[in-house]
Amino acid sequence: MTDSPLYFRQLLAGRDFAQDRPLAADMLNFVYLIGDKDSRECVVVDPAWDIQGILDRIAEDDMKLAGVLATHYHPDHIGGDLLGMAEVEGLRELLSLHPVPVHCQADETEWIRRSIGLAPTDLTPHESGDELLVGDVPVRLIHTPGHTPGSQCFLVGNRLVAGDTLFLQGCGRTDLPGGDPAEMYRSLHQRLAKLPDDTLLFPGHRYSPADSALLGDTRKTNQVFRVQSLDDWLRFMG
Repeated sequence: MTDSPLYFRQLLAGRDFAQDRPLAADMLNFVYLIGDKDSRECVVVDPAWDIQGILDRIAEDDMKLAGVLATHYHPDHIGGDLLGMAEVEGLRELLSLHPVPVHCQADETEWIRRSIGLAPTDLTPHESGDELLVGDVPVRLIHTPGHTPGSQCFLVGNRLVAGDTLFLQGCGRTDLPGGDPAEMYRSLHQRLAKLPDDTLLFPGHRYSPADSALLGDTRKTNQVFRVQSLDDWLRFMG
């Protein structure tokens, strides 16, 4: 029996990169590296804050960057202006060093393009259910609107990289531009409901002591799953 070719690494801003940037440490963003240990190819999920630091982590594992997966357009995930507090490094800086495809959900392309000034040709739009091969490792893209119109999660094996759609406790805000609480309800209670309980959840931020958890455990302990109707959810979300 051979070992799985999956390469998977979770990086925390302020700990594993961007150690000299206090705001990055405050935001607690996770960045993920997903790839194939045989081909040495990988993609990076939501590169922001410290592009060279992320590239250094890729290089120390002897991997080659083949693309970017963007969960959504917010600057703490892809770079840009963070509410006037900081100009966050992100896709612009990465593409200037490594011009690789940026895989995003089709409904998010214009939001990404406008927020950081990328050309349409920089972005590769996808529909929900599309599968991206990284070497021989398949990554399934799942459209989960609510936090933003084109938020998406990534399923690789039994691991779900959820961005800001779902945390171990709570879920992403829906009161920012493009947010939609009704769509968030459907993403949590319908779109992600198809995934089994033994799926490992990897969130976009470290808002809990643990870095990951079984989706079944999250469904038992996360308050967002205690609301069982859309009307109650809309009241819950204010």
